[in-house]
Amino acid sequence: MRIVYNLLNIIGLVAVLCVVSAFQPVDTGKSAAQNEKKEANANVARLAGAWRVDIPQGDGVVIPTYFVLHPNGDNYEGTVSIKATVDLPIRNPHWEEGDFVFGTDWNIGYRLHPEGESFFVTINYGNGFEKGSAIRIPETEAMTPKALPLPELTDVPSNGAAATPPMGWNSWNHFGNRVDDAIVRKAADALVNSGLAKLGYVYINIDDCWQGGRDAHGNIVPNKKFPDMKVLADYVHSKGLKLGLYSSPGPRTCGGYEGSFGHEEQDARTYAAWGIDYLKYDWCSAQRMYSNAQVRAVYQKMGEAISKAGRPIVYSLCEYGIEDVWKWGQTVGGNLWRTGYDINDSWNRMVEIGFNQGNFSVYAGPGHWNDPDMLEVGNGGMTDTEYRTHFSLWCLLAAPLLAGNDLNAMSTETLNILGNKEAIAVDQDALGKAAVPVIKDGDIQIWARDLHDGSKALGIFNIGEASRKGIVAFQDLKISGKQKVRDLWQHADLGVFDTQFNYEVPSHGVVFVKITKNHLAGKKSIHHKK
Repeated sequence: MRIVYNLLNIIGLVAVLCVVSAFQPVDTGKSAAQNEKKEANANVARLAGAWRVDIPQGDGVVIPTYFVLHPNGDNYEGTVSIKATVDLPIRNPHWEEGDFVFGTDWNIGYRLHPEGESFFVTINYGNGFEKGSAIRIPETEAMTPKALPLPELTDVPSNGAAATPPMGWNSWNHFGNRVDDAIVRKAADALVNSGLAKLGYVYINIDDCWQGGRDAHGNIVPNKKFPDMKVLADYVHSKGLKLGLYSSPGPRTCGGYEGSFGHEEQDARTYAAWGIDYLKYDWCSAQRMYSNAQVRAVYQKMGEAISKAGRPIVYSLCEYGIEDVWKWGQTVGGNLWRTGYDINDSWNRMVEIGFNQGNFSVYAGPGHWNDPDMLEVGNGGMTDTEYRTHFSLWCLLAAPLLAGNDLNAMSTETLNILGNKEAIAVDQDALGKAAVPVIKDGDIQIWARDLHDGSKALGIFNIGEASRKGIVAFQDLKISGKQKVRDLWQHADLGVFDTQFNYEVPSHGVVFVKITKNHLAGKKSIHHKK
């Protein structure tokens, strides 16, 4: 009986507890969080491993991006090999509405949506999206390719090209991966029809995204946007112009297209057979298998290949200034070398690049030039005043003048900037001596360049937000005696001055002048005693 009595008491207690519990508030948020965590844990186990996402580019080329995901609690750690070009570590991983969301360097965002035993990925580049479904692969496929042997360091003979900084047009800044055969032909026509070709703009350079892959013999072939590169080169040459291409020492270019890795001599011969006159060689995916300390040997390898190809090809090194390329670029056959990372069409970025070139000036000269990157003139992100500053500074720096705009949609002012004969004459001056800063006074910077005839080109730059007035004293330029001053934007002589001259320069503007020893002393001339 005691057992039955105790059992009835227990049953009664359980009933009471059930009734009480029915009136207790339910923490739905906590339950939802627990459920989401359970789902995340299930997805973590399901999505762990290596994956490839193949994204068609619309030109017949499919570019892979690799994901390597290693479980770390209810999250992941790992890397993304974006377009098989660079390995970027996962940043700030978290689960959001059932999707795995994270970022990487370069401000790229990723959203992985589980689908069965795989996932669908959306890649946000900030200025566009790419989407695709993932395929599980062995992790070895996503690993860094094995480096190939590099040559012992030696000097590559000079090709005798680029006695003055190369001038022309490059497709990337305006057209990016949209470049095609028709755009290139129209650019060539525009250089001629606008009169820019007669001023020295002769290179038509196709940047990234022209490659289609390799044929059965390993020869590089263009993608379907470029039906026949030899025919295109012949067309450009028929206009009195020259054609340039782009590649990388890595397996993939920065855009994920076919690079020259392991095919350096084969590609150089192909370029020569097509009639290519200029090669921009971009570090890109080479960083996956080579260290910065090996960069010189990597670029020497293609330099040697070009020298054997049987055609003079201007060699442009694009490795962003790694290992002080200005000190050795010429020894690998380079005619120009980038001194830093990419420009963009903004005042701040142009100022950041342009006004930090002074330390490289001594390394510029005939056949070997510092390259602060292509021009943005006419692309719309700066004012015409700022574009005149941009162009003036590049001319003073003896920089390559590679227009990066749509040549078929130029305003009159854009054409006047790119076509300023007197400014171009400074850039192309035979002495080949780049400008250096001689005065930095707050927002005012004055850069001076020696010219072959003994004169000086001077840029008075105002990077501030208000107009400025001032005086240039000849003693600060290490010159004396009467000097004739000519304004290269007004195309007018300002007069002859004894010891100094006054200037007024607008915000973000430039006064660009040529100062010449006055040989008209005693003859009739405009004279100022300032």
